[in-house]
Amino acid sequence: MEKTKVLYISQEISPYLPESEMSVIGRNLPQGIQERGREIRTFMPRYGCVNERRNQLHEVIRLSGMNLIIEDTDHPLIIKVASIQCARMQVYFIDNEDYFQRKSTFCDENGEYFQDNDERMIFFARGVLETVKKLRWAPDIVHCHGWFTSLVPLYLKKAYRDDPLFQNSKIVFSVYNNDFSGPLNKKIRKKLLVEGVNDKDINVLNPPDYLNLSKLAVNNSDAVIYGSGEVDNLLKDYIAKQKMPVLEYQPEEEYVDLYSDFYDNILNGSLNVSKIY
Repeated sequence: MEKTKVLYISQEISPYLPESEMSVIGRNLPQGIQERGREIRTFMPRYGCVNERRNQLHEVIRLSGMNLIIEDTDHPLIIKVASIQCARMQVYFIDNEDYFQRKSTFCDENGEYFQDNDERMIFFARGVLETVKKLRWAPDIVHCHGWFTSLVPLYLKKAYRDDPLFQNSKIVFSVYNNDFSGPLNKKIRKKLLVEGVNDKDINVLNPPDYLNLSKLAVNNSDAVIYGSGEVDNLLKDYIAKQKMPVLEYQPEEEYVDLYSDFYDNILNGSLNVSKIY
């Protein structure tokens, strides 16, 4: 019997970024799932504040070199990789000089969100999926962490739905207490319109703020996990109305086993209730 394959797409992973609720889960969950006999791949953005020398990142030439077109402009896709030796775990980084060279994640030195965060999200989501295609690795579960990954479910369900690698993939979206203020660039809706994605698919992005991005991710996912004990109440109300499996927030000492069981139940089609405790 083949091992279950789990693709982790994370906004933050420690030790590459400071410890937070999300970055610690992004670090420990893949290791725990791998130790339980699953096969994993893990991706995050190569923000400019990730120290390449200290963390021993290096470019994977065979995976780099593709151009992703966003609003008629070519953006080279660079793939880097690093290893967390004690966990026997590799992390792939999506990089690009236009989007990921600045020395912070989402805001400038004045705390203002970058005007191109929408394009950075698009590039990251598509970059991960194109890299997985190059790896010829078909994930059974795709688990997305954080709002910066919220376009991945849309692309998987719409733009990549006929790709044999992803046809049987189940998508899990983890929501956290990590919202951002204000909307993204309003042009994001136009930039999202690739083959397979139409206006109706992204109607919820009006405006393209944290809540509506999260709704978009939920709409295109097969299950939701609460990664934080406290989550935006409007988002919780929205998720509660959806006919989908939901795993409530789990304590640190228990979540790996419970997430693993949750994956199995999703793949077996045995979850048909709105909440799992």
